[in-house]
Amino acid sequence: MSDRAWRGASVAPERTHHVRDGTPLYEARFAEVLSFHEPGLAAARDGTGAFHIRPDGAPAYGRRFRRTFGFYEGRAAVADGSGWFHLEVEGRDAYPARWTWCGNFQGNRCTVRDGASFLHVTPDGTPAYAGRWRYAGDFREGLAVVLDEEGWHRFIDDGGRSPIPGRFADLDVFHKGYARARDAGGWFHLRRDGEPAYARRFAAIEPFYNGQARCETLEGALVVIDESGRDEELRPAPR
Repeated sequence: MSDRAWRGASVAPERTHHVRDGTPLYEARFAEVLSFHEPGLAAARDGTGAFHIRPDGAPAYGRRFRRTFGFYEGRAAVADGSGWFHLEVEGRDAYPARWTWCGNFQGNRCTVRDGASFLHVTPDGTPAYAGRWRYAGDFREGLAVVLDEEGWHRFIDDGGRSPIPGRFADLDVFHKGYARARDAGGWFHLRRDGEPAYARRFAAIEPFYNGQARCETLEGALVVIDESGRDEELRPAPR
C-alpha cells in the first residue's frame, strides 16, 4: 500500500477502522481509531492498549499507552502510567518531562498542565517562558489566550509577553484578523491593535467568515454583521 494511502481517508461510522470512498483501508478492526495526520499515522486502541497505526493498519511501533492522539508538527500527545508527554514519529519520547495533561503542538508551542497550573512548552519539553496560568489555550496567528490568577483573559506571544493591551472576561484567538472578546457589556470582535471593531455588544457572536459573522443581540434577535458592525436581521427578537 502507498504511504500516501491515508490521504482522503476518514474514520468509519463504527470508529473501528478507516475508509476511503467507502472501502476499508485494511482488514484489522480496533476498539477505536482517530483520524490520520502527517506523516500518515493515526491513533488507535485495542485490547493491548493505545498506539499509532500506519495506513495498512499495522502498528507503527511496539510500545503501548493508556491514550494516544494525533500527530501535530511531528509530535503526538500520549499518556501512560508516568503521566502525559509527547511522542516522536518513530515512537520515541520527545523529551523526559511528564505532565498532568498536554495538548497538541501549534505554532511550535504546546499547552501543558503541571498540577493546577498551565503553561506552554517548546518541542523539546522546555517551558517557553517563566510564567504559569490558571488556563492556557493553543497558539494561532502567533498568539494564545491565557487566564490569569485574577480570572481575566489576555493574549500572550510565544515568549509569554502580552503584546496586546487589555484583559477580558472571555476571549478567543484571532481568526482572519479578529478575535471574539467579552467585557461587562457583552461580546464583540477585537482588532489586532486591541481595539473593538465596533461599539456594539452582543449576547453571542461567531468568528467572521469571509467578512460577515452571525450574532445574537442582547434582546435575542439574530443578525449577520459586517466588520464595521452594520447588521442585517435574520430573526427578530422574541416578544
